Amino acid sequence: MTIKPWTTVSSRPVYENKWMSVREDIAAMPDGRTTIYGVVTFGHCVGIVPVTAEGEVILVRQYRYVFGEDQRWEIPTGGVELGEVWAAAAQRELMEEAGVRAGRLIPVSDFYTSKSVCYEIAHIYIGEDLSEESLPPDETESFEVRRFPLAQALQMVLSSEIRDAMSVVGILLAARQHGV
Repeated sequence: MTIKPWTTVSSRPVYENKWMSVREDIAAMPDGRTTIYGVVTFGHCVGIVPVTAEGEVILVRQYRYVFGEDQRWEIPTGGVELGEVWAAAAQRELMEEAGVRAGRLIPVSDFYTSKSVCYEIAHIYIGEDLSEESLPPDETESFEVRRFPLAQALQMVLSSEIRDAMSVVGILLAARQHGV
């Protein structure tokens, strides 16, 4: 059986800022019924697992307002600016958040961060051949930076100490690539 697509009957913007937009659509289903559908758009984002020559990963910790949680360890991540190449965005985020530059960026995955109401595509890289080089972080960000053995970072994922999707996917793929 072929699944038939829905069609957009109408769309209206609800909210927008420099990071995201929200719209409300009226969508027609294949059987002719219509429904309201909210869509949050972020665009593209990047995540980088920086792996040192010693087999450690560099993780960052920052407060995440939405979840109201204490700080959790995660890979460097961030949004792709309009017209920016994904690998360039990954390198920029790595320098802003971890204070290092990757001599080699290896693309390992592209995925939807949430498939039902959010339009955001994540591009995950493994960064190798690291050297110290930093850029100032965004005005709303402050970080703690720490190195962890890749096996420990993997265990942090498996125990749900690390929870965000980009970090989970990135660390699992880095562990697989590095035989951990």
